[in-house]
Amino acid sequence: MRIALAQFNPVVGDIAGNTRKILGLAHAAIAQGADVLVTPELALTGYSPEDLLLRDSFYRACSQALDELLELDGITLVVGHPARMGAERFNAATVLRDGNRLGQYHKMQLPNDEVFDECRYFTPGAAPLVFQQGDAKVGVLICEDVWSVDPAAEAADAGADVVVVLNASPFHRNKIETRHDVVRFRAEETGLPFAYVNLSGGQDELVFDGASFAVNRAGEVVAQAAAYDDELLIVDFDGGDLLPGAKAALPGPLESVYRTLVTGVRDYIGKNGFPGALLGLSGGIDSALTLAVAVDALGADKVHAVMMPSRYTADISVTDSRDMVARLGVKYEEIEIWPMYESFVQALAPSFAGLAEDTTEENLQARIRGTLLMALSNKSGKLVLTTGNKSEMTTGYCTLYGDMAGGFAVLKDVAKTLVFELCRWRNLQGEIIPERIITRPPSAELRPDQTDQDSLPPYEVLDAIMARYVEENLSADAIIAEGYAEADVRRVVRLLKVNEYKRRQAPVGPRVTHRGFGKDWRYPITNKFS
Repeated sequence: MRIALAQFNPVVGDIAGNTRKILGLAHAAIAQGADVLVTPELALTGYSPEDLLLRDSFYRACSQALDELLELDGITLVVGHPARMGAERFNAATVLRDGNRLGQYHKMQLPNDEVFDECRYFTPGAAPLVFQQGDAKVGVLICEDVWSVDPAAEAADAGADVVVVLNASPFHRNKIETRHDVVRFRAEETGLPFAYVNLSGGQDELVFDGASFAVNRAGEVVAQAAAYDDELLIVDFDGGDLLPGAKAALPGPLESVYRTLVTGVRDYIGKNGFPGALLGLSGGIDSALTLAVAVDALGADKVHAVMMPSRYTADISVTDSRDMVARLGVKYEEIEIWPMYESFVQALAPSFAGLAEDTTEENLQARIRGTLLMALSNKSGKLVLTTGNKSEMTTGYCTLYGDMAGGFAVLKDVAKTLVFELCRWRNLQGEIIPERIITRPPSAELRPDQTDQDSLPPYEVLDAIMARYVEENLSADAIIAEGYAEADVRRVVRLLKVNEYKRRQAPVGPRVTHRGFGKDWRYPITNKFS
């Protein structure tokens, strides 16, 4: 038996377009002699349709698409889709062959943590599904099912010789290795081989990294699809096991994060129909990395960078920005903001009489820049990419309606220390970021001689505290017990808490850790718990 794993990039809600992609993959699989084609989880609709799953018309469209796929001859198709039976909704996989529906499997384990809300939409399944293909019996699981012992054991008890797993498993750091480990455990427990197919592509804050694979009965990876790309991975089942097949090299840790950012930008811009991207370039490291990602995602011809210097902008910031855009060949312009700033200050002078200057005047500069970028966006149709990182989002070191103004936050889940690592990694692939941008002390350049560490702990300390509190869910006391200074820990936690209202108004951005400030972070804004 030859199994084809259809790793592809659907568009949420484009049921007709996704159906055409599946048909095209089926014909390609037939041409390669495949007997079975397995799609990812919810392949018909894309993942996740969220509250589209509450609309009757959505299920009617899915039923029509299944009818169209039912006309396919010459291959058994295992297709992921939502299904409704009476008042219940299921995350389903239907097996189609030569005009017949051989069975429908309902996902048993419904994740309801991190970015997943499946208990909001679906009823858990209660029975295994095993279908006959030639001399082999094929069990079916969906994503979370393979992370638990029981569904795979039930498939084995029902007589499966091999198990196919449909997945919509989003990326976070080290996720590919974790998937391998989990499926290896299931193979060792059941004595069965597993073929695992995953989505590729970006959907709002989620990025699906593909990297579909197969393991034999011993738990060894015998076939591996490339990460991030669409691919039809062919694996052969013979003699009771999956045989060695093509094995693509997987990206390293930094490349994985960088390609996740690129994929997120590419698909958010492309799937939503924006003609390109626009960003403010400051001469600092965050905007430099954002520009690099945007160009790698979209091409230089679709990216517009704007430098908006003030009296506090260092000459080297302008020089380095000009250097970088020259290397990349993007559209570039400079708009001096100081005359506008002075007009604002003059207009506000009566209201501010007798009050000392403070962050208000700094934030005015950021808000002028945000206004200019949004005006250019409105005129051109290009989407503004914000440049703030996760460290800044944690502490509120960002300005509402200023540097937070935009449509997609590329570095929203990227800590400042990781920003430096990614810039160095990207320059190893071809030096596009001027070295001085990477080596000079970070500064918002909103007042004379300003550096980030005037207001924040060193980023190595800040990011370590943030990772433990936000991503590992440790308490402040537990972090202090690890040896971090109590003053630093209490300060970071306090800043995190009081800036929740800002994060709630921030644009979405690609998730690269197992807990970002998106769907998997849901703290109340009004909150007196310490």
